[in-house]
Amino acid sequence: MDSLGLFILLMLLCFQWTTAPAGKEATWTYTGLVGQSEWSQYFPECAGTSQSPVDVVTTQTKYDPSLLPLTPLGYSQHGNKPFSLYNNGHTVVIKLPEWMGLGGLPWLYTAVQMHLHWGSGGPSHGGAEHTINGQSADAELHVVHYNSELYPDMSTAMMQSDGLAVLGILIVTGEETNTAFNNILNYLSRIRHADQKVFIPAFDIQSLLPKDLGRYYRYNGSLTTPPCYQSVIWTLFNERVQISQTQLLKLETILYSSKSEESDRMLLQDNYRATQLLNHRVVFASFSAESGKELSSGEVTAIVIGVMCGCVGLAVIIRFIVKTIRFFTLLHRESVVVNSSTSSWDVLPSNRPAPMLRMKEPEKGKEKKQDMALKSTSEAEKKEEPSPSPQTEP
Repeated sequence: MDSLGLFILLMLLCFQWTTAPAGKEATWTYTGLVGQSEWSQYFPECAGTSQSPVDVVTTQTKYDPSLLPLTPLGYSQHGNKPFSLYNNGHTVVIKLPEWMGLGGLPWLYTAVQMHLHWGSGGPSHGGAEHTINGQSADAELHVVHYNSELYPDMSTAMMQSDGLAVLGILIVTGEETNTAFNNILNYLSRIRHADQKVFIPAFDIQSLLPKDLGRYYRYNGSLTTPPCYQSVIWTLFNERVQISQTQLLKLETILYSSKSEESDRMLLQDNYRATQLLNHRVVFASFSAESGKELSSGEVTAIVIGVMCGCVGLAVIIRFIVKTIRFFTLLHRESVVVNSSTSSWDVLPSNRPAPMLRMKEPEKGKEKKQDMALKSTSEAEKKEEPSPSPQTEP
């Protein structure tokens, strides 16, 4: 009996030792002894064929016209109760109220939480989990929902193939500060260490999302952290969200993955999983790649404004040309009228008699009058002469 009891005790200890890493969330890390390459040893689902994140190759996506724009439900109705901000040692988590949800999917999904992934090298060094055509963004925001139409809670839904729906928002850096993200970043200094939590003022969650919710990629995948359950309907938006370089630096340098009582502090950085093989899966797109360059709503607005300005400018130029032509036409007509009124002979030169004829005409008339006078005088003289007397015959 003693030998049998000892054997059973050893078996229990061995079983407890082999399952301990999977039972404690804090045992896995992104690098180190239980890093990404070792996840599948302790969490078998991490070796599945439908893992996330993935690299979206746009030329290999399939256009699906049935994919309609997503509808955030209650995202802007944050209420008066504060949100909880939590450092779990792997990321920063914001718990979301139950009235927030997501429409536009086959079922109704209720919001649970959102969290961030980032790098350590600043802008253009990566930090997002999903990539598009091999290009990584600087960070990525995930908004997690569970299928509340079919399952009672998150714990049950996360183990079902249709249990979760996650929004993926790629984040890049620019010059302008994103005030919406300051609702999170300004409070990170209060949860610098793992297991620390703070309440923050509630804010509009939709302000964190891109403006264009109609252009996205859709595929079936998994959680990007252990236990890597393959239960996620992923929606990765095509439009990126922008934050400033100062905001990214704050995200990368404030938080620790270690607890406050630990002497060896470790910065919470590079908390993103490498892209996984797509295998047999197809990534669908809500927009057609044949339409040319993928444009954001801001770019489309800029193009429309540019076209309108171009049309107005062209109309002004045409109007100027027409008015100029009319002006010179009227000027020409006025000059013709003025010339015809001042010198009609210049207009009709063929009707004008020769100048010499006009000068000599009186002289000829005078000569004719003189000849007629002389002729009449001679005739009168002839009448006055006496006729000769007739001669008598001897």
